[in-house]
Amino acid sequence: MLVSAPSYRLHADVFPSQIEDSSSAAILSSLQSPALAPQTLTEKIVQRYSLGLANDQYVKAGDYVTLSPHHCMTHDNSWPTALKFMSIGASKIHDPRQIVMTLDHDVQNKSESNLKKYRQIEEFAKKQKVDFFPAGRGIGHQIMVEEGYAFPGTMTVASDSHSNMYGGVGCLGTPMVRTDAACIWATGKTWWQVPPIAKVTFTGALHKGVTGKDVIVALSGLFNNDEVLNHAIEFTGSREAMMSLSVDARLTIANMTTEWGALTGLFPMDSVLEKWLRYKATEAALYESAELSNALTFKRFSHQRLDELFENRLFADPGAKYAKNLHLDLSTLSPYVSGPNSVKLATPLEELSAQNLTIDKAYLVSCTNSRASDLAAAAKVFKDAAKENEGKVPKIAEGVKFYIAAASLPEQRAAEEAGDWQAMLDAGAIALPAGCGPCIGLGTGLLEDGEIGISASNRNFKGRMGSQKAKAYLASPEVVAASALYGKISGPGWYERPEGWSGVNMGEGVITAEEALQNVIGQFDIAIETAEQGVSPDQSTETNEAVIDVLPGFPEEVKGEIVFLDADNISTDGIYPGKYTYQDDVTKEKMAEVCMENYDAAFPSIARENDIIVAGFNFGCGSSREQAATSILAKKIPLVVAGSLGNTFSRNAINNALPLLEIPRLVQRLRETFSSTKIQSSQQNVKEPSQNRESLDSPPPAPQASPEKEKQLTRRTGWTFTWDVRRSKVIVQESEEGKTWSENVTALPPNIQEIIARGGLEKWVKKEIEAAA
Repeated sequence: MLVSAPSYRLHADVFPSQIEDSSSAAILSSLQSPALAPQTLTEKIVQRYSLGLANDQYVKAGDYVTLSPHHCMTHDNSWPTALKFMSIGASKIHDPRQIVMTLDHDVQNKSESNLKKYRQIEEFAKKQKVDFFPAGRGIGHQIMVEEGYAFPGTMTVASDSHSNMYGGVGCLGTPMVRTDAACIWATGKTWWQVPPIAKVTFTGALHKGVTGKDVIVALSGLFNNDEVLNHAIEFTGSREAMMSLSVDARLTIANMTTEWGALTGLFPMDSVLEKWLRYKATEAALYESAELSNALTFKRFSHQRLDELFENRLFADPGAKYAKNLHLDLSTLSPYVSGPNSVKLATPLEELSAQNLTIDKAYLVSCTNSRASDLAAAAKVFKDAAKENEGKVPKIAEGVKFYIAAASLPEQRAAEEAGDWQAMLDAGAIALPAGCGPCIGLGTGLLEDGEIGISASNRNFKGRMGSQKAKAYLASPEVVAASALYGKISGPGWYERPEGWSGVNMGEGVITAEEALQNVIGQFDIAIETAEQGVSPDQSTETNEAVIDVLPGFPEEVKGEIVFLDADNISTDGIYPGKYTYQDDVTKEKMAEVCMENYDAAFPSIARENDIIVAGFNFGCGSSREQAATSILAKKIPLVVAGSLGNTFSRNAINNALPLLEIPRLVQRLRETFSSTKIQSSQQNVKEPSQNRESLDSPPPAPQASPEKEKQLTRRTGWTFTWDVRRSKVIVQESEEGKTWSENVTALPPNIQEIIARGGLEKWVKKEIEAAA
């Protein structure tokens, strides 16, 4: 998305068409960032995988870059991606080593249509010579981690929103939409805008009975005002705090940063990670030809590679800039439960268990909390109970069903060898294949009307795991197991509140004394080097040039009357109704007619060709449907401006040649003039079409917020909006006789101009294929 950011400007990046060899991506930027351009860990990793950077360019938050990611994973959506790949004229995957395909979402579905799709994916993978993992082998994200594709210090993407999980092992993971995946298949590259970066600092240490799941549930519920929405998160902290977070705990936390609203969640490459990696390297060497391991696992996990990794370990520079600083004292946390039906509601287990909430179903499934350590924690609940039951594992509560599915087959086998899997089966648990299943509302055991479920998975919004008339809670594996055993939301009793406890210690905008000292030292070092070298400390990707080049085919100016959509959190369903999403015969005229239908039925008669849409904040939240962008284009709207934009909508918009700008000041001025600035929530939960499971899986939209007093959702303003692309400036004329004001916006770099000028990412790929032929 094109961000109004006068505090930094973008470098004049190039798109991959100007780079001869994509394999040079890692080489181009493998050098450590110099002290003159202090970078966060996120920025350093992006630097490594960015193409076309000049020697003196250093990636910063806000920059648009051309990426050649280390790996790209697709799952059940591999076949829809393949169809898109072939439709743009591609026939051969650019770099088979870059691509990984897994089957994990609908593994319980034995229908001929699903089995046919699975066969098509497997045959395509074999033909293209890419690594492939069949149904039942495990969830794609877990495979990416345990097989070493998500490797520390690299950037790996996936066409699924929980690719954030790779950050648990120091790999920058982020989701991409289907068009991006097809582009990476065809060219090895795509584009990305580095998001604002937030630092979360942990202090203290987790007490017994408090887990990584409790950390992320508490963070999502305590910081529940979109503090990290569309941010990259870097987790750091005291040695005591980080030592208390195992790699499995970190994977859980990073996984659910998606639900917290972030685009990435990255942990450091520290001693905890190194010990885990050393174990993996030793294991890989011992089982080099093991049945469950890909043939190259021993090369991805080798002690020689780890020696090189930690000799050149990446870390954030002193003085690196963060958009936000949050902190949490882990020693003040207790077990937490999320819900019902929202990750923004987090309640201490002690309070919730006192309510005697009976449950109908319990779930130990998903990529979030179904590794061997999680299965062991859940099994311990039953093993402990067996000690008081003459050694016999007690059965789960009458009327309760307890479903278990390992994150992968190796994790299940580890649990079987430890006796944990059998202990849960003895208690009456129902085993499901290693895969996604009920976590995404597929297969056996979904919640029915009026039922209450508790799950160790990542998402509990209404209708996610079955009926919209059910209630879903999220908790740690041991709380889920205890709840299944006792028939109500309960804990195993392992947690003991510390003496003198007075509540959770957390906050925003505070840095530790150590961090403050590091910043001072970093600034001092920069000042010394600046004096010695005679250069400005602000040298980076930023430029002070007021004028940028505009590529042929991209307009130098976009001008129109502002049509104001006075609401926040307008979802993609509000923009383009779900009932049309999978109708292949919808014409452009029909798309234009139904554009914004679910938001405001009056929109089609109010908006006209060449108007400029200006909307509130978080425009385009919700599912990943591309038609939310293409329907606006069908309406012949040349530009969308908002206070802020949903990330997935932003990607789809640019991929389909719809320019975007974020200008919060304009939204504020419009509200000051035309409506009350106080906003109230109004929209009901939106149930996405089931086919959206083949798209990027995304959280439900936030409740739509509309003006409290003014009920006119769509308004012609009489204001004129002009975007001077060459000067990176917008000019607003507030009515014919009103005042005129201007604001600088982020310069639109050549790679994004090229996509839009060519008519979208697919047409850009076609041109690249034709040029290479």
